[in-house]
Amino acid sequence: MKSDDAAPSGARIFEVRDLVRWSDVDIAGIIYFGAYVRFLELAETELFRELGFPYSEMFDRLDIWLPRVHLDFDFFAPARMDDVLLCRTYIASLGRSSITMKMAMHNVNRGELDARATLVIVCSSRRKIKSIPIPEPLRSALEGALGTAS
Repeated sequence: MKSDDAAPSGARIFEVRDLVRWSDVDIAGIIYFGAYVRFLELAETELFRELGFPYSEMFDRLDIWLPRVHLDFDFFAPARMDDVLLCRTYIASLGRSSITMKMAMHNVNRGELDARATLVIVCSSRRKIKSIPIPEPLRSALEGALGTAS
């Protein structure tokens, strides 16, 4: 599979794959652009799980939320129903309260890059829904997944 992810040297790449399903496609049988968000959410959830912070525990354990504040996409080729998409994700940067992830959706059936996305989430207080610093245990795990810029 062609890798066109441009991840920094040493960055940990998180991978998840899933099928393009009936609910993901339009009448032409091509993935609806908004359906890619489902793949991003799956990738995000599994990234945190692999780092030891499953969403089923993290929010209560750290008393935080991680709302999305920015999402952008570039689309290169359409996926079709029953195609397998491999979403490769890495942590691109950490701010005081923000986490930026870069994601690439590879079509396993065709061996091509279908889409690329940038997702920014922000650590916030659960009570006030205001940004707060990323808690140290989570920051430490995220820093361990960061690479170095080339």
